[in-house]
Amino acid sequence: MKKYSYVGISFIVLIFGIIFIPKIVNRVKGSSIVKNDRMSASNPVANEKLAYIKLNDTPKKVPEFAFLNQDSLLITNHDYLGKVYVAEFFFTSCPTICPKMSRNLVYLQNQLLDSKDFGVASFTINPKFDTPGRLKKYAENYKVTNPDWHFLTGDREQIYDLANAGFNIYAAENADVPGGFEHNGYFALIDQQGYVRSRYDASGNPIIYYRGTIAVDEKIDDDGEEEQITILLEDIKKLLKKNE
Repeated sequence: MKKYSYVGISFIVLIFGIIFIPKIVNRVKGSSIVKNDRMSASNPVANEKLAYIKLNDTPKKVPEFAFLNQDSLLITNHDYLGKVYVAEFFFTSCPTICPKMSRNLVYLQNQLLDSKDFGVASFTINPKFDTPGRLKKYAENYKVTNPDWHFLTGDREQIYDLANAGFNIYAAENADVPGGFEHNGYFALIDQQGYVRSRYDASGNPIIYYRGTIAVDEKIDDDGEEEQITILLEDIKKLLKKNE
């Protein structure tokens, strides 16, 4: 009886190999195991939904603000409602990362010329030097054409509170660094209702902010960090589709 049992088991194993192993190999070659088995339909990476950045389980909204733009017009957070926009903190005399950030924002502007619902908010962290007139010249030098790209200046304490407490994007004066100011080179993505949004990383966690200092054609910087302007553009377009 044992001899027949072993023969039967061997026959079943042989049949399994003939029927199923080729299918498994084909799935591996076609990457369907990666796409379907490692990511479920509810996985945020798989369905590419954008995250709401939350603080104490509450979606984070941009705080109230009111500053003068490059045309000396008062601009508030309410002027951006109904639009998708990118927020940054910079200063016009910055000798390091700000020019890179500005060029990347101009790239986004030029990729979205057909959209009337895209804007940018550039808050200076050196408001004493960056007057509306100086900001206007800066915008002209970078060929800014988007009417909803506002370079904003005003009360120093309010700007720093907006950066550090409102967005949690670090900004500070520091006489020991080039230009006298230091700040994170991040871009924040804000939706039509004023909520901060981002995509998820490969582990299913929100990336929160996008790197603004690496150009699309640069791809990877000296520290091995990948550019995120490409994915930021993709995510802006996702949000803009809601207005179509």
